[in-house]
Amino acid sequence: MTTLVVPSVGGRAVGATPKARRSWAWLGLFPFFAFLALFLIVPAISVFSKSLYDSKDHFGLTALRDAFRGQNLAAFKFSVWLSALSAAVGVVVGTLLAYAAATARRPRWLRSLVASFSGVAANLGGIPLAFAFIALLGRQGLATKILSALGVDLYGSGFQLDTTQGLTAAYSYFQIPLMVLITLPAIDGLKTSWRESAASLGGTSFTYWRRIGLPVLAPSLLGGFLLLFANAFSAYATARAMTTKSLIVPLRIGFYLRGDISTGEEQLGFSLAAWMIIIMAVCMGLYWILRKRAERWRS
Repeated sequence: MTTLVVPSVGGRAVGATPKARRSWAWLGLFPFFAFLALFLIVPAISVFSKSLYDSKDHFGLTALRDAFRGQNLAAFKFSVWLSALSAAVGVVVGTLLAYAAATARRPRWLRSLVASFSGVAANLGGIPLAFAFIALLGRQGLATKILSALGVDLYGSGFQLDTTQGLTAAYSYFQIPLMVLITLPAIDGLKTSWRESAASLGGTSFTYWRRIGLPVLAPSLLGGFLLLFANAFSAYATARAMTTKSLIVPLRIGFYLRGDISTGEEQLGFSLAAWMIIIMAVCMGLYWILRKRAERWRS
């Protein structure tokens, strides 16, 4: 009887299917999912559950409908207008600044400087930013006094820090740098060969931007606008420090939940928060879709 000897390597028969090793790498995501659940999912479920009951603990949509009435509706309109305006300013100025930094060859450190500053400024907000603008553009601010010495009466022309103009100026400080960070990778995706091909076919610079440059950048620009809109719509501390009025939705939520009104009206605060979560979710969903479309040109 002939004995068949099967060659082996390391105790495993040659040609045999190796056993799949169990990977424990996913355990590294556990802190992230725990953080996501504790500080996003659970609070969101709590907000929505409380927004579905009125002041008499009756289940229904009354509180959600009341969130779009009276001063609450005015707060929504003001928040949407302020967020859209500051996002538009951020998109235009941030895109131009990112393009200048990405295409400038000299000095070579300019891009690194712009990117580093944008990373810091995009995360600066709240009380420090509000204090800086009060010290700069307040009634006794440095820039206000300089303009007054030059014959420009800033507040005489109707400027106020707690109006659309003042809040837009403050929000632009972190909106523009955030747009720079969003747009720089998209501008890097514009290949030099595309411009050369357009020029070889007789296309002008205007033709290149109209038919190639802007269509390629459009998903990134629209996605950036949505991200900046959501960023401004959810801002609270900066506006809270610059004004005592409940002008925007986050301030209205704080107005109800701090107990500044009679007992039983806190459901309106939860309703406003629920609508705010919905708006933010829609913006983030559309941003994710547009980001996927923008990434097609980076490969």
